[in-house]
Amino acid sequence: MTDTWTVGRLLGWTTDYLNQHGAESARLDAELLLGRARKCSRIELYTAWDEQVDDDVRTEFRELVKRRAAGTPVAYLLGFREFFSLRFRVTPDVLIPRPETEHLVVALLELARGRTAGAQPVRVVDVGTGSGVIAICAAKHLPGCMVTAVDTSAAALAVAEDNARRLGVHESITFVQSDLLEAVTDPDSFDFVVSNPPYVGRDEVDELATEVRDHEPRAALIGGERGSELIARLVPQACRRLCPGGHFLCEIAPRLDAEVRQLVSAQADFEVQPTIKDLAGLPRVVRARRRG
Repeated sequence: MTDTWTVGRLLGWTTDYLNQHGAESARLDAELLLGRARKCSRIELYTAWDEQVDDDVRTEFRELVKRRAAGTPVAYLLGFREFFSLRFRVTPDVLIPRPETEHLVVALLELARGRTAGAQPVRVVDVGTGSGVIAICAAKHLPGCMVTAVDTSAAALAVAEDNARRLGVHESITFVQSDLLEAVTDPDSFDFVVSNPPYVGRDEVDELATEVRDHEPRAALIGGERGSELIARLVPQACRRLCPGGHFLCEIAPRLDAEVRQLVSAQADFEVQPTIKDLAGLPRVVRARRRG
C-alpha cells in the first residue's frame, strides 16, 4: 500500500479509527478536525480529495484525533460551536451550547418583539450565561435592547465577553459575576428573566455521556441532588426582578417539568404558561408571566 496520505485516505482511516473508539459521528468528526488542521472548510476537503496532506498538518491532525478518541468534545478541539447561525468560541470553562436551547431563544425573541413598540427598550437578564449564547442572540436580534449576562464563573464571563466583542454586541450587554441574581438586586427591573441553568441531578452524573461527564464543567451541569435545587432558588428571585407583565423562561430536563411548574406556581405573582416542547416532543422550556 502506498505511504502517501491523501485527504481521502486520511479521512477514511480516521473515520474507522474513531468508530472503533465509540464516536457517534466519526465521519463528521474526522472532517471537522482535518478542516481545522488544514485551515479549510469541509467542502474544500472534497475538492482536495486526492491531494497529499503535508506532514505538519498530519501531525496537528493526529493530536486532535487522539484527543477526540480519548473523549474530548469536538467543540473544544475546534474552539467553537455554531448556535442560532452564529459562531461562538467555547472552552472547557463553558458548557457547549445545545440545539435545545434555541427553543428558549426563539420564545424570547417572539415575546420580546411584541413589546418593542413601546418607548422603553426591552430589558433582558440571562442567568448562567456561560458562553453567552442567549444574551448575545438577544442583543443581535432585538435592536436597542438592554441585556445583562450573569454567571458565577469569572472564566465563563470572560468567554462570553469575548464572544460579544467578536459578534459586535458588547456595548449592548452588561456582564455581572453573581450567584444567580444575588448581585442584581433592583426589583421590577427586567422584562425577561431567561436561564439555561444546571439541571442534572447528582445521581444522574454517571449516566451522562463520557465526553460530557469528563470534560464539560460540572458547575454548569449539576443543579443539586435532584437537579432542581438551583432552579428552586432562581424562581423567586426571577419573580422579584421582573416588571409586571414580564416573562420568565427556563430550560429544564424533561423529567423536571411538573416539579418546576409547581415551583413557579408557588409564586403568587407568577402565572404559569404552557411548557415549550422540543423537536422530540419533550418538555424543554418552562414559561411564566408576572401578573400585573
